[in-house]
Amino acid sequence: MKKTNKKGLILPVALLLGFAVWTVLISTVDTEPIGPGGSMVGFSALNGFVFRLTGVNWGLYYITDLLSIVLLFVAFCFGLLGLYQMIKRKSILKVDYSILVLGGLYIITVALYLFFDTVIVNHRPTLIDGVLEASYPSSTTLLVLSIMPTALMQFKTRIKNIFLKRFTVVLTLIFTVFMVVGRFISGVHWFSDIVVGVLLGTGLVCLYRYILALSKRK
Repeated sequence: MKKTNKKGLILPVALLLGFAVWTVLISTVDTEPIGPGGSMVGFSALNGFVFRLTGVNWGLYYITDLLSIVLLFVAFCFGLLGLYQMIKRKSILKVDYSILVLGGLYIITVALYLFFDTVIVNHRPTLIDGVLEASYPSSTTLLVLSIMPTALMQFKTRIKNIFLKRFTVVLTLIFTVFMVVGRFISGVHWFSDIVVGVLLGTGLVCLYRYILALSKRK
């Protein structure tokens, strides 16, 4: 592998390694029963401090929860595009490579979501409809940072109209920032859950970009 190829791996590997290290630390460092019902929380001093600053904003929680439908819609549309290409070209191998890799990214994201919904690292700092749910990582943060930046890459190559392309790019960026910041301020996740969602989501996107860049060089 060329040096340029190896350099391209530095950022995604660093982010995904950061996610792994953060997960180990959150499970072992400064764990105290500060959550609802005495649930244990790692980095309790930091998480408790940030939670006291933000509190819980139910309005933002419900807005970001509702807007999560947009993420599913975007993923569904790219899934339909891949299915259309496969039927039209009569082979899954003839589907655009970027769409195939995108499908792989979606599968990994869903698998991680299901894994951490079963293997619970942190519970939420507040009850949702009277239920104490898993909170690590912030699933909304993970989904928005996995789906929207990769969608943005697709938009840039597939939308030909300059005005429409710029409008879509700006709208996507605003939506992404609003969802991450809104989820943080809503207070339904510990600060550490948002951080790991950013690390993991961004790491997967950087890996996606690296794989596409590598295929183009080949």
